[in-house]
Amino acid sequence: MAKIRVLIIDDSVVIRRLVTMYLTSDPAIEVVGTAADGSIGLAKISHLNPDLIVLDIEMPVMDGLQTLIEIRRLYKKLPVIMFSTLTERGAAITLEALALGANDYATKSITAGTARQHICEELIPKIKALCQGMVTPSVSSQIHSVLKSAAVFPGTSAKHAPIGILAIGVSTGGPNALAALIPELSRDFPVPVVIVQHMPPMFTRMLAERLATMSGFPIREGKAGEQVRPGEMWVAPGGLHMEVEKIADAVRLRTHDEPPENSCRPAVDVLFRSVAQVYGPRALAVVLTGMGQDGLRGCELIRESGGRVLAQDEASSVVWGMPGAVCKAGLAEKVLPLQELAPEINRLVGPGSRRVEKPSLAISLTKMLGVGAP
Repeated sequence: MAKIRVLIIDDSVVIRRLVTMYLTSDPAIEVVGTAADGSIGLAKISHLNPDLIVLDIEMPVMDGLQTLIEIRRLYKKLPVIMFSTLTERGAAITLEALALGANDYATKSITAGTARQHICEELIPKIKALCQGMVTPSVSSQIHSVLKSAAVFPGTSAKHAPIGILAIGVSTGGPNALAALIPELSRDFPVPVVIVQHMPPMFTRMLAERLATMSGFPIREGKAGEQVRPGEMWVAPGGLHMEVEKIADAVRLRTHDEPPENSCRPAVDVLFRSVAQVYGPRALAVVLTGMGQDGLRGCELIRESGGRVLAQDEASSVVWGMPGAVCKAGLAEKVLPLQELAPEINRLVGPGSRRVEKPSLAISLTKMLGVGAP
């Protein structure tokens, strides 16, 4: 089996050495080269022919964003993982990089102990997910039989209860998928929206702010005790699980730091499980692009309670792990391209109203995210 060929672009000698050491310890990965800045890295791509690039953000001569723009101009389909620090500036620039075409990101550390954890438990799985055609067979041939089985899933009723909540689970490729989906929801969206996007602390707050700016919807990072109201949206905070719970006559958010599920915190399964318990047949779950299978068990519970499940299709997903697992299990009543999900959601939640008017696309992401602001 061919190894995944990786090019590392990072100005730190220590980081280049650590990443090379831990990546090459995996038999499926080969580091074919390293570069100390973006200009050197770009010059190496054509003759090294990497399958994927690990790209630092802050570098001299040519930084990560400039390099990414050139990579996307010259190599539109070459996967790029940004290597980002867990700082506010790192989070802001990472979100901008994702909007500019980076496929995913991984958090970095310069200490040997935590570097090993970040590289082996986060970076390596993401490399394999983005290059999955080299290490695992495609499951797209199973879609037809999956859809057939989904139509007869136990608990399915010809007459559905009105939708009471929209729950979204997403991971790799999620920020861009959410940025495409949410602005297309009906302006007077009649139910609350709760979202789990696999991201660390600080990243989720900035993601919520970015989505609110782009869409015009009230979108916030979830906080314990907040009441869940129609038309408002909450993104689970990084590092904490988020649930909904019924307290007296209101549904409120609950956050906690119980152990990760599916190696994730926040986890989609935790949120979906609570949605199934509180809303039962009135739940609508949507599983978007992402690696792994977080959300699978939650979707099973939602379907068992009479709720409904939609999934993003393989062609429009950055990684078809999470939605693919839901589809293979026969849980999705529809598997749709990203651009068709919002119209279907609007149809299911009730009579459509006009879409929210989006801010001018001329608003720069740099200004929106506050990158480089004084």
